[in-house]
Amino acid sequence: VAACGGSASGTTHESAPLPPVDGADASTLPGAPSGSGSGSSSSGGDASSPPVPTTPPVSCSGKTGARGDTTVSLTSGGYARDSLLHVPSSYDPTKGTMLVVNYHGYSSNAAEQIALTGMNPVSDSKNFIVASPDGLGAGWNAGACCTETQPANVDDVQFTKDLLSLLESQYCIDPARIYATGMSNGGFMSHYLACTMADTFAAVAPVAGVLGVDPSTCLPSRPIPIEDFHGTADDVVPYNGGSPLQLLPPIDFRSVPSTIQFWQGANACLGAPVITYQKGTATCTEWSDCGGVAQVELCTLVGEGHEWPGGLPVPTLGASTNDVIATTRMVDFFLAHPMPSK
Repeated sequence: VAACGGSASGTTHESAPLPPVDGADASTLPGAPSGSGSGSSSSGGDASSPPVPTTPPVSCSGKTGARGDTTVSLTSGGYARDSLLHVPSSYDPTKGTMLVVNYHGYSSNAAEQIALTGMNPVSDSKNFIVASPDGLGAGWNAGACCTETQPANVDDVQFTKDLLSLLESQYCIDPARIYATGMSNGGFMSHYLACTMADTFAAVAPVAGVLGVDPSTCLPSRPIPIEDFHGTADDVVPYNGGSPLQLLPPIDFRSVPSTIQFWQGANACLGAPVITYQKGTATCTEWSDCGGVAQVELCTLVGEGHEWPGGLPVPTLGASTNDVIATTRMVDFFLAHPMPSK
């Protein structure tokens, strides 16, 4: 689950120090309002889900896709591509169903991403479909990095479009409730899809990944909700940007604060930052009053390494935490942010 997703020309990273690991104050976290003393709020992983916004009902007929765990295969750009699909037993082929596309990290695969995130059991309890695709060369072409082991000219955005087309032909997918998440290089892919497929994905929730393309080339077609999770002790994709020591040749990663600042601007967020959740090492800060109600939220995990918060720990990638459960929190975020009606 190592990361990739480097910067393009014009990328900068922050020189500001990391928040203190011990005894951190919420006001020291990027974007936290001065003097904030907000306590723990909902959607940390053990709270009830927020009300689901009303969207026009979707009905289908003739959808014959199987429930349970299957592998879906297709050809995209001349390459054979596979994805692991999880369809809950409660799925009704006549009713529009939410879909989450879950991208693995560089050098990982779909099966490991499923184990890392625990997304499939949440889909059973919340009744949504999960597609976990495999990247060619164990990575994603999400910008200026992580294509070294891929065949030439792989277009993972087009692959995503082809995958969605196949799934929509077999399953009753609600077009207003299609979402993306991913770990590390998969997190970069989630950011990139927000740039390129905002007309399809209602919201994205990257984990341990930042924007991996030049901001001038990221031109989302509409304001898109973003929920980002990142540890301050991540030495693979450093929180404050720069080049991790273990990468040769070095790559200059964009920082988490500059990534979030970009999305605040792209979404025209005018509201003051508000702490929406706080527990132990975890603080989630939200910027609202955005165009198209496209909130931006950053969950900072003080002292966490290159990990999926609340997921399966990977000790070689640093400390992990259960102070926020990324999978359940992002699913609640998705439920609260369907595609706006046109």
